[in-house]
Amino acid sequence: MEFRTFDAPAGERLDVAIALALELSRTYAKELVNEGYVTVDGRPVGKPSTKLAGSEVVSVVLPPPRPMHVEPEDLELDVIYQDDDLAAINKPPGMVAHPTATLRTGTVVNALLGRMPLSKERLQDPADEAYRPGIVHRLDKDTSGVMVVAKNDAAHRHLSLSFKKRFTEKEYVAIVVGAIEDGVVVDAPIGRHPVKRQSMTVGGENPKSATTRFRVIASLPGYQLVKARPHSGRTHQIRVHLAHLGAPILGDEVYGRPSAAIARQALHAYRLTVPHPSDNQATTFIAQVPTDMVEAWLRLGGSWPPAGDEEL
Repeated sequence: MEFRTFDAPAGERLDVAIALALELSRTYAKELVNEGYVTVDGRPVGKPSTKLAGSEVVSVVLPPPRPMHVEPEDLELDVIYQDDDLAAINKPPGMVAHPTATLRTGTVVNALLGRMPLSKERLQDPADEAYRPGIVHRLDKDTSGVMVVAKNDAAHRHLSLSFKKRFTEKEYVAIVVGAIEDGVVVDAPIGRHPVKRQSMTVGGENPKSATTRFRVIASLPGYQLVKARPHSGRTHQIRVHLAHLGAPILGDEVYGRPSAAIARQALHAYRLTVPHPSDNQATTFIAQVPTDMVEAWLRLGGSWPPAGDEEL
């Protein structure tokens, strides 16, 4: 490991100061702070946004460099559909959507490289920490379900704009601990948690508008199977809104608690509708609820398919 120190510039954010002083990307600087590699005057600092007074000494431990190039990998991945413009996949739980500065293997991008052409593949450097060809939206690591990827640059622009302008429709299935009202709509802005920096919360720092509509499919004592339709795409939106309602997702270790019934949060991206890049027609892709969520619902005493939704 390499150890670096520098005098803090007055009034600058900590992550920006690190990036400038050590000639690193701001994304990597944030990760160093979040992972505990940075101290200010010998004290750990957990917030990349911390403003520096200018009299401090910033110390940074640079971990050994990781292999940076992103290579194709022979990973199991369910491709639901593909044509010349896009592909729809059923992302398994535990798989990250794209490489990061600290993770270069085992991602959706690794699985797709070599199988099919991806947008921006030739325009981005595989050694760049932001290398994410084809990716126009994401799912959390432990959320399963349908994702679309772009196979050419025109499709990438079209799909990215569609997600940004909310021309897409998304529907998720979740198992929650507790109970919510059928048809409830949560309209509550979401921002970064002021203390738990890897988490989001209703309100929080720099909150952005977020709306989610919920429908109850089936109920058990202490649990419900629900569908969620987010009308915005904030980080952890469904998880945060359900926790805000007092009904966190089963197995969600961040916003609820672990569960013996399932080894991850019981959240699945079931349906995704996008305007197709070729003709702008609404195109819908469905990924069936995975076995681990079905088995969790059965362990809790439910039946499958649930009586409240013949579609599942």
